[in-house]
Amino acid sequence: MKKKNTSETIPTNPEPRWPAVVAVLAVGGLSYALPRNLSAGPNWLPAAIVVALSTPALISHRMGAYKLAHVLAWTVLVIVTIAMLISLGLLVAGLPARKETPLELLVSAACLWSSNLLIFASWYWRLDAGGPHQRDLRGAHTDGAFLFPQMMLDPELRREMGEQDWRPGFVDYLFLAFNTSTAFSPTDVPVLSRWAKVLMMTQASISLTTLAILGARAVNIL
Repeated sequence: MKKKNTSETIPTNPEPRWPAVVAVLAVGGLSYALPRNLSAGPNWLPAAIVVALSTPALISHRMGAYKLAHVLAWTVLVIVTIAMLISLGLLVAGLPARKETPLELLVSAACLWSSNLLIFASWYWRLDAGGPHQRDLRGAHTDGAFLFPQMMLDPELRREMGEQDWRPGFVDYLFLAFNTSTAFSPTDVPVLSRWAKVLMMTQASISLTTLAILGARAVNIL
């Protein structure tokens, strides 16, 4: 008898996907708000790609085509990540020539910092414990790249608190990414996996660049 593909199994209590979709759409909007010279192409292109791929991804997920939805979502995330890194590189490279006005520097730094936060929150959400679909199938979250406080509770205490089926949602990963971008540390969520440590170091480095170099330079010349 052929084994059923668990990747196409419908979860009984799936996590809502709209917070992750809103985050990616916001990244597309932030890329459009950047000055034109900070984009490798038209500044509306990342936003158009996000909308063009996110729509069929949502439809595919609704129809139960989880593999297709997964591929489309990964494609969107890779594209916005590359676009953000290109914009950051162009902004840093243009600092010696002082191509940006103080206001443009502040706006650019704010947009890139916010994009960095949302993009890495999406990466953590997509990668941890096999992704949201696999976490939905397993139910209670007991293993992953991040050790959330709820995972350290005694099983009996979790039942008393009504958290026996707890699993992290997008907001949990957004909080983790926010702490990484502001405190440069995971604070209350220890990091267990090597890939997660690499991603968090990358996120913290990008945040430090936008805050300490770009923001400070803009304020200094105001």
